[in-house]
Amino acid sequence: MELALTHRSHAYETGATQTNERLEFLGDSVLGLVVTEELYRRYPDLDESRLSPLRSGVVNMRALAAIARDLELGAVIRLGKGEENTGGRDKNSLLADALEAIIGAIYIEYGFAKTSAVVLALIESTLENAVAKGAGLDGKTALQELMAAQGKGAPEYLVTETGPDHDKSFTAFAMVAGEALAEGQGKSKREAEQIAARVAYELLSSAPEEPNLEV
Repeated sequence: MELALTHRSHAYETGATQTNERLEFLGDSVLGLVVTEELYRRYPDLDESRLSPLRSGVVNMRALAAIARDLELGAVIRLGKGEENTGGRDKNSLLADALEAIIGAIYIEYGFAKTSAVVLALIESTLENAVAKGAGLDGKTALQELMAAQGKGAPEYLVTETGPDHDKSFTAFAMVAGEALAEGQGKSKREAEQIAARVAYELLSSAPEEPNLEV
């Protein structure tokens, strides 16, 4: 568990030889398998085209960071001074990585069955929210269809990336009429765009209709 909470900035400053990156790599795969199996069993009538975006609604940087905040992981992650001073304890990417590393550590210590039980307990409310918000639908397609129906044209996406090649983070902005309506963060360009699209979809679909001023 100590290793799972050791960020590379701490290891760099202290001269430690190990960080939580290997456990994060393992935990990411275990998390993906647990969530995929749960969706497969829970929704037998959904095909792959619906299951895949639903999984993305649960296994993404923003959702995992929210779970990590509920667990107050930010307070116990071992950080270097530089990362500490730049607000590392509340960064989505850092929190999500730490949560995945903990899942990897639990898997190493206790095996798949117990890890699965822990993961399912952690993601239950996130999964329910994702289903309620229509995360089983492709976010970009849903946003495009909604904008077309509202006569707003087609959405565009502005994507930026940060971090080293082996640990990049992507931020996407869903652009509507040239303005950034919603933001999404992820470990891939596609994930970031999908999250931004779903947030934009929620905003547009819940906004009151403009009054018809024609006489």
